Amino acid sequence: MLEEDLKEIEALTKVKLKNLDKCFYPDADVTKGQVIEYYIKMAPKILPVIANRPLVLTRYPDGIKDVKLGKTSFFEKNAPEGTPDWVKRHTIYSPTSKRDVHYIVCNDLDTLIWLANLAALEIHMPFATTEDVDRPDLLFFDVDPEPPATLSDAAGVALLLRDNLREMGMTPYVKTSGKKGLHVVIPIVPEYSFDVVRNFVHKVGIALAKQNDLVVSEFKDTKKPGKVFADYLQNSPMRTMVIPYSLRPTAEATVSTPLEWSEVKKGLNPSDYTLNSVPKRRVNPWKDIFENRCHLEI
Repeated sequence: MLEEDLKEIEALTKVKLKNLDKCFYPDADVTKGQVIEYYIKMAPKILPVIANRPLVLTRYPDGIKDVKLGKTSFFEKNAPEGTPDWVKRHTIYSPTSKRDVHYIVCNDLDTLIWLANLAALEIHMPFATTEDVDRPDLLFFDVDPEPPATLSDAAGVALLLRDNLREMGMTPYVKTSGKKGLHVVIPIVPEYSFDVVRNFVHKVGIALAKQNDLVVSEFKDTKKPGKVFADYLQNSPMRTMVIPYSLRPTAEATVSTPLEWSEVKKGLNPSDYTLNSVPKRRVNPWKDIFENRCHLEI
């Protein structure tokens, strides 16, 4: 990172930046400083979607390394020791661990820069806000191909899913997972329990499996070769998806990228959407996502 770029960033934020020249993506030659720059550029598109959501981080303090070298990352739900007072938090009691968990809430650029400075390459969000963590305002389909099924196969399934949802009067949005699949998200009125939403998503997946032999809708079938799993299970309290425009731990520094539906087609390649290419995209397909909330047909 150039010295003048560093000075410009430091003038923008209250975060004390460090180790900016550390290599985070060796194959793509991407440094920590470039990761921070990326999240600054994408903040106008990220912040409106993740506002008021308790976040889960995947931190890579040493960047992306060969898995043979051992563990390179860790999940973090609880705000780490030394979290600044100005970082917003939301406390949720965890019945599993029998303790309060103090989640980070990112509603401003300083917090997003702080997360990037923590080496939180991946950021994950739940499907409900802090207003009521038990009432989702998003429902989620993970369209996940099992090799030899490909992202092209997942694209075909996602388009069929889109058509089905539109016939129900719903407005679906789509993004790459940043890895091998696609995520389809529908904004909903937050008046349903997670059980109701999960059952609805499962029901849609079952219908989809009857329309397309590639699709499986049950967890026991997820690893069947050549199938595409319409995953409904993430629709549960404090389960998450990677946020739109989050980086992923891939050699190419791929990004979970919101797409126009016209971009969902055969030949779709996650490697086309990276830290270097995504900021150049002028479109913002999820710009008005919360202006199109739907009711469920139950």
